[in-house]
Amino acid sequence: MTAVAVSYSEAGPADAPVVLLSNSLGSTRSMWDAQVPALAERFRVISYDARGHGTSPVPPAPYTLDDLVDDAVALLDQVGPARAHLVGLSLGAMTFLRLAARHPERVDRLVVMCTTAYYSSPDSWLDRAHRSRTEGTGAIAPTVVSRWFTPGFAARRPDVVTAAEAMLAGVDDEGYAACCDVLAELDIRADLPRIGAPTLVLSGAQDLATPPQDQRAIADAIPGAEYRTVDDAAHLAAIEQPTAITDAILGHLDTAGDAR
Repeated sequence: MTAVAVSYSEAGPADAPVVLLSNSLGSTRSMWDAQVPALAERFRVISYDARGHGTSPVPPAPYTLDDLVDDAVALLDQVGPARAHLVGLSLGAMTFLRLAARHPERVDRLVVMCTTAYYSSPDSWLDRAHRSRTEGTGAIAPTVVSRWFTPGFAARRPDVVTAAEAMLAGVDDEGYAACCDVLAELDIRADLPRIGAPTLVLSGAQDLATPPQDQRAIADAIPGAEYRTVDDAAHLAAIEQPTAITDAILGHLDTAGDAR
């Protein structure tokens, strides 16, 4: 499938190193709103909506993970940098892991969080894709979002939960389902040892959607990767623990240029 021109936002100095931010399944680039201001103080920040999400196009299914990678590479070609730092969560992290293996020349440093390289069973994703197509993303939003945040955070910040449910309900039914189908086929374990970019792998300690052992396995397979756990965070750790996630990203990216 031909790459699509995804919708994106830009912040920060035009001549600064580029940081590319990729969203999770069911969210939009707004999930990075807490990170963008601090990143934009020293980087040119490009955040985008994956195909089928937000204001990006919804091309006909099926999609593959390589299609999502091609979209990201086309965006890099459009905005200009030969190399960029890549930061992704969940689906966005899967995309960037494959991108780093396929196109090492395009990646400076890599941050992936709350993600996995492999699902042992596709059934749950195929079921969710079916529900999205038949009932709509609004019908599945409460159940899905219940795994995005810890119960304590959800109780303290019902406004964030409501906004997250609305964000998911606003995702195109078919676009969401087609990306669920991508996850049903996910197995990028063979890509991990080929990743040469300095990599930081982050876990939400209470993430039920992609438990920390999934990220530990990724870190163990990528040569030289660093692994950290963020406490009191579930799947959308960037929203639930914005300061900890922002500090971790900046700490990793600020060492760019060191010997690898």
